[in-house]
Amino acid sequence: MNVQIQTVHFDADTKLIDHIEKKVEKFKTFHDRIVDVEVTLILEHVNEKINDKVVHIKVNIPKTSLFAKHESKIFEESFEYAFDSVVSQIKKHKEKLTA
Repeated sequence: MNVQIQTVHFDADTKLIDHIEKKVEKFKTFHDRIVDVEVTLILEHVNEKINDKVVHIKVNIPKTSLFAKHESKIFEESFEYAFDSVVSQIKKHKEKLTA
């Protein structure tokens, strides 16, 4: 499984990157055929004020792409909500395959 983490409008610290990489590894427990995962961290600016921290997670499985987006005031919170959303999508996708 290939993991790509991109940041937009800022440089992420190693603590945040390590947290994301550790959590993304858990996707393997839900589906064994994940090809790659793309995580994008975006710091949105509105009128020179820092507004929200947005996280996009895209998981590519053969013949399927799953996507989640969440925004909040903290990157870790945004990531957790998006992560939970993708996990539920992975579970539903796997149930469809076995049904």
